[in-house]
Amino acid sequence: MTLIGMLHHRRDPSNVKKAYAYAAVAKAEGVSFFYFTLGKVNIKQQKILGKAYENGRWIEKEFPFPDVIYNASYLASENTRHIFDYLFDRIPFTSHSIGDKLTVYNRIKNANKFKHYLIPFYELTNVQIFFDMIKRYQKVIIKPLSGHQGGGVVFIEKYGSNHYKINDAGLVSSMNEKQLLDWLTPKIQEQEYVVQQFITSQTKSGHVFDFRLHVQKNGVGKWVITSIYPRIGRLGTITSNMGSGGYSTYLDIFLKTEFGDSWYDIKKYLEQFAISFSNHFDSLYDNELDELGIDVGIDANQKLWLFEVNWRPGPPNIYNVELDVARNTILYAKYLADTNKH
Repeated sequence: MTLIGMLHHRRDPSNVKKAYAYAAVAKAEGVSFFYFTLGKVNIKQQKILGKAYENGRWIEKEFPFPDVIYNASYLASENTRHIFDYLFDRIPFTSHSIGDKLTVYNRIKNANKFKHYLIPFYELTNVQIFFDMIKRYQKVIIKPLSGHQGGGVVFIEKYGSNHYKINDAGLVSSMNEKQLLDWLTPKIQEQEYVVQQFITSQTKSGHVFDFRLHVQKNGVGKWVITSIYPRIGRLGTITSNMGSGGYSTYLDIFLKTEFGDSWYDIKKYLEQFAISFSNHFDSLYDNELDELGIDVGIDANQKLWLFEVNWRPGPPNIYNVELDVARNTILYAKYLADTNKH
């Protein structure tokens, strides 16, 4: 029987909401499953003190090294890096990092096939790059290179020869070129930013929106769509992120409301893009990827734009798809273990 170890930085699986879903799905799929942290790994004895879910609670038990590791979180401490590396060299891991925004952008751009979906995008190493971009496009956004959940995104629009409108997390202000320079210079010295043309992806009522395409590998190692859902921002905000007050609704309802008779064509287009892009993107990496959250927008001309590709996306708020996510993860982990044995 396949043994899957779920690696996390939190000691208590009761505090990791999804751990129960994975344990339940593993049981239903006839797979052995346990939860562990790096601190409980004994390299000398090749044993792990992990926790299994039995009779309504998590019970500590000793396990041999698993056939596959579902690495469900980041490395919490450099002190355990050597244990992580030891396991990584010997046991297949399900998840592999895709790198920061710029790395992802450059890979897609250099591979060419999906380049036309990319929004012009530069690393903001000096203010001249910013002023070149805003002169060219009038509307741009700047965002932290390694940010997540839409944090730190600022919208800047040029109007007239020397006036700029800034929307920073909903706070709108107006500046001249000198004020903008004084505001921007320390910002890009403190943190790495990128600057990007602003693409308008708006509902009829003026809310910004995008689509999250959540894809995973299944039990035969093929990409499948777990969910596609729209994310709609609060009026006046520039990101549609759920963390900053955005909300979601059902895909079909949203598409019928916003796109009328062409709703079904757009739905099929999103589905087809999700799978073809995932296959292509996966081929750009040495390690196989297991799960992606692809964020796309659609402009007024119904052109699709690729906003961002996320590694380890969270499950959507609107759906009860935790079990779908868990099932795909467990079956893919089993597939990895089986192919590795052969």
